[in-house]
Amino acid sequence: MNARKNKAPKTPEQRARTKKRVIISLSVVVVLLGGLVAGGAYLWSQFGEGISKAMGWVDDDYEGNGHGNVLITITSGQNGADVADTLAAADVVKTADAFYALLLKQDPEPDFQVGTYQMKSQMSSKAALKALQDPANRKELTVTIPEGMAATDALDRASEVLGIPKADFDKAIADLSVYGIPKEFPSIEGFLFPATYTFEPEDTAQTVVQTMVDRMKQALAEHGVPAGEEWRVLTLASVVQREAGSNLEDFPKIARVFQNRLDQGMLLQSDATVAYGTGNTHTVWTTDEERADASNKYNTYANPGLPIGPIGNPGDVAIEAALHPAEGSWLYFVPIDLETGETVFSTTKEEHDAAVAKLGEWCTAHKAAGGTRCD
Repeated sequence: MNARKNKAPKTPEQRARTKKRVIISLSVVVVLLGGLVAGGAYLWSQFGEGISKAMGWVDDDYEGNGHGNVLITITSGQNGADVADTLAAADVVKTADAFYALLLKQDPEPDFQVGTYQMKSQMSSKAALKALQDPANRKELTVTIPEGMAATDALDRASEVLGIPKADFDKAIADLSVYGIPKEFPSIEGFLFPATYTFEPEDTAQTVVQTMVDRMKQALAEHGVPAGEEWRVLTLASVVQREAGSNLEDFPKIARVFQNRLDQGMLLQSDATVAYGTGNTHTVWTTDEERADASNKYNTYANPGLPIGPIGNPGDVAIEAALHPAEGSWLYFVPIDLETGETVFSTTKEEHDAAVAKLGEWCTAHKAAGGTRCD
């Protein structure tokens, strides 16, 4: 029988060395565990989303048709992956991957048209794809400039419709020589042809202005305006356009009135020119004080001849009238019914005064009925 030997008790020095070894071992374990945790956190931050998607723990697509309104622009040269990125960046779809994966399943492959589309926030990829293929969601970047509209108002409208900052337009018209506009013109006024334009998402303020100017140059050529006559024709046409009513047959008559006055050295006395010079582009009504202000270079009551430049953007009828005024000896005209546009043309001051009195009578009755056309 073997007997177990009794061990001698450890000395204090031995116990201290043992305790030290235990502490060191625990420290190593803590460090190793900490490294694993830190490394795991880093790996998860880099690949956790992909792992979650692969394992089906999270969905990379929204559900439903979305909410609110978002405008998405597809530009020339974009492919399916680019469209997916655009949609994801605007939070129309949850991820570009989900939308692009849906595209790859389509047969035939979807053909996206360049343009701006009305979409919604947080749509499913399927709903987003359907919306992009619906022509009703494609917004036409259409700008309509009516005859006689002033350039500042035309560019304000273009800025609002196209989403191009007005500051960009101000910069674009700072140097008129870029567009080949004659140096006699004090501004872009008169050279933005009134029409309906359809622009593309990639258009800039400069390309928009260039398009309108080119269209005016086309009109001038079609009307046979000689080189060097652009300033006179467009300036006179703009005054005719602003002074005329809705009756197109009056345009050449009004042009004749102004031409007769120019030929006889009379002041044009156009209220429309005075109003334009005061910055008021929406009316032809003026005050005695405004008509007496010669510092207004557009004031044809106080300054002889045509104003220093166009006061709006004339259309085809006004341009043709400026080139070919009607035959007549009239020196005056005044509308006597602002609703129908009925206008009286006179040769003598007495005839004109009688017509003005008729306008006064019409305005009195119009205001009594609550009308505002004479304000």
